[in-house]
Amino acid sequence: MVNEKLGQGSNLAAAPKSEMRSSGQGDVPSFGTGSSYEDDVAVAIRAVTLASRLCQAVQRKLLSKETQAKADKSPVTVADYGSQALVSWVLQRESLVDRAALRFSMVAEEDSEDLRTEDGSAMLERITQLVNETIAADGSFGPVTLSKDDVLTAIDRGSSPGGPDGRHWVLDPIDGTRGFVRGDQYAVALGLLENGKVVAGVLGCPNLPLASIGPNGAVSSDKSTGCLFAASKGAGTTMHTMDGSLTAQKVHVSDVCDSKWAAFCESYEAAHSKQDLTANIARILGVSAPPIRIDSQCKYGAMARGDAVIYLRFPHAGYREKIWDHAAGSIVITEAGGEVFDAAGKALDFSKGRFLDLEHGIVATNSHLKDAVLAAVQTAIKEEQNVPKGESSSHL
Repeated sequence: MVNEKLGQGSNLAAAPKSEMRSSGQGDVPSFGTGSSYEDDVAVAIRAVTLASRLCQAVQRKLLSKETQAKADKSPVTVADYGSQALVSWVLQRESLVDRAALRFSMVAEEDSEDLRTEDGSAMLERITQLVNETIAADGSFGPVTLSKDDVLTAIDRGSSPGGPDGRHWVLDPIDGTRGFVRGDQYAVALGLLENGKVVAGVLGCPNLPLASIGPNGAVSSDKSTGCLFAASKGAGTTMHTMDGSLTAQKVHVSDVCDSKWAAFCESYEAAHSKQDLTANIARILGVSAPPIRIDSQCKYGAMARGDAVIYLRFPHAGYREKIWDHAAGSIVITEAGGEVFDAAGKALDFSKGRFLDLEHGIVATNSHLKDAVLAAVQTAIKEEQNVPKGESSSHL
């Protein structure tokens, strides 16, 4: 549920400079909430915005090529590495200025091993060029040029094991690579852990419409896209436009109390989640609306502003969830008034390193529906376990 509409004609650049950090293409606001993590969120917004611009540039080039070229995995690989290098570089740069006494730690998806080989040299050249072009186009960092070694070092800062102690940034440089290749939804997802707890998170969603994507929402004539969600402990969740053209707004999850009216969202790709199981959960709850299927942690952002009431993720057997796939998104939901838990009703535990240990899957909803949704999840899982091989529990 959106509490305030984005103010038309109210450019962020009009805010006091003390509340800004320059971003070259329109100033990026600090979080401005009085949160103890305000500075961290401001830096994270800056880093995610810069990385999102790199990803947008790569995606435009990818989609402009012939179909034959779209099968080439190199564009998304360049964007992945480039996004991670930029986020790492911005965070380290700002940390040296603002938090010189603190050890910098980042848990991220990529490492530079392949780029350091002879076969990876051409790829590294492309990544370095794209990173420098993005920094130069931004215009706020001065005459900076990163070398190939600088880029490799920035990427490898993501090798931290994480854990229960200290502060760790957690990054997925492109969450939703299949959506990225299709020209659809993806996210640059950056969270901050403090002693094993998520205390801040920023989601850059360059292709997410500003208007609601709910299946039963009114059709909007506004085709604008590009959302950024920012949250920190005790400060709520705000939605910004990626280009900084409109004022930020506080968002809140839907207050729907009757599960019959509760739309749910899940992964776009059937390979990423058990859609038969989620269909059965929806049946048990009496949900009549069709599922909202979108890639990446954009689902968390969409739910935080009320587009959907329930989020369901149940990966196939053998898949192990990584903390960067959920850290930023989970706090975006919880600070918007929602709850995120596993199939046993337990909160997600980000203190055990690079992976999450879960009971079956991940669920998010509002506090009104938590008990009903959890009961439906557990019933559906039991039904699935009792179904003979080859049959679908959704038909029971």
